[in-house]
Amino acid sequence: MSYFPTWKRVDHAPEGAVIAPDEILSWPRNVAMGAQHVVAMFGSTVLAPLLMGFDPNVAILMSGIGTLIFFLFVGGRVPSYLGSSFAFIGGVVAVTGYAGGGANLNIGVALGAIIMCGLVYTLIGLVVWGAGAASGGGSRWIESLMPPVVTGAVVAVIGLNLAPIAVRGAMGTTTFEAAMALVTILCVGGVAVFTRGMVQRLLILVGLIVAFVLYVLATNVMGWGKPVDFSIVANAAWLGLPTFSAPVFQFSAISVIAPVAIILVAENLGHVKAVSAMTGRDLDRYMGRAFVGDGVATMVSGAVGGTGVTTYAENIGVMAVTRIYSSLVFVIAALIAIVLGFSPKFGALIQTIPQPVLGGMSIVVFGLIAIAGARIWVVNKVDFSDNRNLITAAVTLVLGAGDFTLKIGNFALGGIGTATFGAIILYALLRGRSACNSA
Repeated sequence: MSYFPTWKRVDHAPEGAVIAPDEILSWPRNVAMGAQHVVAMFGSTVLAPLLMGFDPNVAILMSGIGTLIFFLFVGGRVPSYLGSSFAFIGGVVAVTGYAGGGANLNIGVALGAIIMCGLVYTLIGLVVWGAGAASGGGSRWIESLMPPVVTGAVVAVIGLNLAPIAVRGAMGTTTFEAAMALVTILCVGGVAVFTRGMVQRLLILVGLIVAFVLYVLATNVMGWGKPVDFSIVANAAWLGLPTFSAPVFQFSAISVIAPVAIILVAENLGHVKAVSAMTGRDLDRYMGRAFVGDGVATMVSGAVGGTGVTTYAENIGVMAVTRIYSSLVFVIAALIAIVLGFSPKFGALIQTIPQPVLGGMSIVVFGLIAIAGARIWVVNKVDFSDNRNLITAAVTLVLGAGDFTLKIGNFALGGIGTATFGAIILYALLRGRSACNSA
């Protein structure tokens, strides 16, 4: 088997047909789908650096480069997009003392720690990769750790854990903002239900554009809310370098941020399992490669002033609803992101998208992720009359949705990480108990 797949051209796919990772649509459709994935990721990819005082354009640029690095390591066989990870925010704020508002003046120490976190993550990936090679793929032991009941719960948790962020953004501070968030949801729903063909598959992108236009009409034209300020876009240059920064290595900062690698492993594990379930392909054999690709991408990003990166749940949600899993679409998305990273005007345009519109869009995308987890249970016919499955799923959902956080010194394992490892450990313990009973 060759390292990269041989992509098969699909010109006349029936409506709603699944496009596999090793298939490809016509180039106009590929570009459109790539643009939709850029739209899906940029809200979170931009928000994370803003919360840490990083340059958003660097984050966009490195998300594209990171995605290409990931693509190379997995041989184009795992469709995924890498964007800014929220797991780093607490640690970065802690080690830099960033209080918000403008650039982070102590960004260097955070970057050095992000690089070391990426190194730890890469080493973990190499161990998994080597174990997989030794066992002829490595999928068996991963399946034993994460059967469908665990996988479905973890995937659902990713969406549920992000739900409060989406809801807070959608509610806003006024009734008008909350109403516009609901309008955004209706726009996406309308495109999903009442359109056909490629427009329907681009429901996230088309829904966002329609909602943005309606918001501008309601505010800038009719004066019902805070108008969109387009002057920052007009004054921004079309092309220009983002603000790169150099890393500084301090052990105190590294000790706080490096353990975030555990969270990234948990996130990536859940994401690869989700994509594997949706595509019907056994992607477990590429788990180690995925970890290494993500780790290397994080190191490269931190070396120039970018955030740590992770596989993105938002883009998994887009794949779930469009049923297009072609890995080449993510190459196109990455190239678009790289070009946009060198455009200050695009960065300014991102800042004009109203929070209610992003909040409404987040509700849709995060909800799709949660439902993808439930779909794993249905497709694999998980038996919830088995108390082992029932307890594992129930506890996992509450741990993740409630953002149960374990704190050990300066290290905190958030809801997604706690739920993921909790599900694996709990299922293993209950399975052991079941085995004892059988004996």
